[in-house]
Amino acid sequence: MTAVTSASSFPKRTEFTEKILKRADELEKELIEVRRWLHQHAELSWKEFETTEYIVSYLENLGLDVHRYEGHTGCWTIIRGGKAVQGSKTIMLRADIDALPIMEETGLPYASIHPGVFHGCGHENHAAMLLVACKMLTEIQAELEGNVKILFQAAEETACGAKYYVDQGVLDGVNAVYGCHVSSKDEAGLFAVNPGPRAAGTDEFIIRVQGEGCHGGMPHQGKDALVAASSIVMNLQTIVSRQTDPIDALVVTVGKINSGTNYNVVADTAVMSGTVRTYSREVRAGVPDKMRQVAENTARAFGCTAAVEYIMKTGPVIHDNPEMCQIAHDAVVKLFGEEAVNESRPVGGGDDVAYFMEKVPGIYAFIGAAQPAEDGKIYAHHHPKVRFNESVLKKGMAMHVQMAADYLSISSKK
Repeated sequence: MTAVTSASSFPKRTEFTEKILKRADELEKELIEVRRWLHQHAELSWKEFETTEYIVSYLENLGLDVHRYEGHTGCWTIIRGGKAVQGSKTIMLRADIDALPIMEETGLPYASIHPGVFHGCGHENHAAMLLVACKMLTEIQAELEGNVKILFQAAEETACGAKYYVDQGVLDGVNAVYGCHVSSKDEAGLFAVNPGPRAAGTDEFIIRVQGEGCHGGMPHQGKDALVAASSIVMNLQTIVSRQTDPIDALVVTVGKINSGTNYNVVADTAVMSGTVRTYSREVRAGVPDKMRQVAENTARAFGCTAAVEYIMKTGPVIHDNPEMCQIAHDAVVKLFGEEAVNESRPVGGGDDVAYFMEKVPGIYAFIGAAQPAEDGKIYAHHHPKVRFNESVLKKGMAMHVQMAADYLSISSKK
């Protein structure tokens, strides 16, 4: 892949960019209010009913035609550029909207009113930035040289919510996609849009081991499923250490095992589950067969059987389109200067935005939003006390607008 250079085909700051920044400042108060409402009304995956209604109402008040999904939450709309002609491109801007089943412990005055439901991953920030960006985009609609499709996506935390929208045709007519994610660990205001892997693929597996129970004092009379399962746990790591190129990152984690009924009984069954993470689509594709070979043959050595259920969820998020990387890099520089560019490493978490980026070129920016909690500590995503710095909201909103306008402008000249 061609590396992104600091030299831009655009001036580092344009009159158009100045207008975006000025309007972002003016809308900051409204943006924060929207974010806090969404935070307070956090909802779980595929249950974002209030959230969807709020978003739909806001978009309709902008005069936009909003499309819902029958039986599902989330919605989409399109802003058609005043300078669009036949053959003009369309970029999709996407934000996720769901929260997590976590009891919030932030102590914030606008904490979730739904006990045990918390925006601990920051999706309310994404939704707010994109929602108010829609206001900015409608205001400059006449200047856009193509179309901007907007998707508010439910159920990202299931690791496959995006698949529903792809299957429903949300990418029909779409040429590129842009989205972003706040980062609770990175310095507020930094943008990571660098080439290469950004987030890991996040698959799930379940392995069921079947043995034969017997008295714990006479283990030779049975087939110990728990011993077989323990060996499978250890041997699965050879997929990483002996069957995968060391240059390619791969994680195989068994996070849960259920087995046994009593202290003096040889277990007849064992069920384990876990996750597989990798930044390579090729490595990911080879894991299921390797896992089956290891599990089945290890179990057989102990006189047991093993059945592997491998669930392909979301693939890795990869910035693999040089043009999109350059446009995103230049947008950050024009808005906030070269010092705002963060050449960050990929993360081990995943994001189902990968479903979109496997179909069309895309960028998924990571926006630094570190904010200490009341105790002075900075907590990670999914922690009950995690906070996000609201000063980055207007920056993320401006980036949506700049990215969309720049992509459409460049693509119109081809």
